[in-house]
Amino acid sequence: MKRKCISLLMLIFAYSISESHAYADDSSFRHAFPQPIILIDAGHGGIDGGTSYDDILEKDINLEIGRRLYIILRSHGYETILNRTGDYALSDDNRWLRNRSRHIRDLAQRKQLSEELPSEIVVSLHVNWGKNKSKRGPILLHQTEGRSAFLAASIQNSLNNLYGTSSLPQIGKPFYLLNHVDCPAVIVETGFLSNTEDRDLLKSKRGQQKIAEAIYGGIVQYFTAI
Repeated sequence: MKRKCISLLMLIFAYSISESHAYADDSSFRHAFPQPIILIDAGHGGIDGGTSYDDILEKDINLEIGRRLYIILRSHGYETILNRTGDYALSDDNRWLRNRSRHIRDLAQRKQLSEELPSEIVVSLHVNWGKNKSKRGPILLHQTEGRSAFLAASIQNSLNNLYGTSSLPQIGKPFYLLNHVDCPAVIVETGFLSNTEDRDLLKSKRGQQKIAEAIYGGIVQYFTAI
């Protein structure tokens, strides 16, 4: 397990060096608190593609937004970890949980990483889908805990400004990650792949960058206020 964590950190560090030139380091955005560790959880991966539209897969969108968010956070001085750097399932790394369900092993591995780092907050990235194609916009899911609720509200407000929506955060009672992670955690449903307007934003590099910047803005608001 330690060897895999070290390898993950090395991959992330190498990626940040190769991409960091794309972002300006503005010291005015640096927070004045001890450096927290932020775990970015890029949902799905590998055999688990998540929701989809034609050849557009949720797992790819989650990873692209996660990479961009990781670089932005690191460029502004935040200690940040991205839990997968490529298209693979985290269940493949879980050799400690004896469970026949690949899905449970995947979720348990995500939770385990949040403890091993250890993380101050976990931001899990996902994409939504709805039968009603007119339904659109971001939705934040949080734990039944005050800091998680505030983190969700901060990111929700920032994403609402981007999307022109007025959605409110929701308690994510049935979600494994929110129920099992000890630190403040949120699930960010970045938009509806079933909606044309959201889909255009989610699949484009420009849109993914804007979404990452909006999530970053919410995280900054959270750490500035606590």
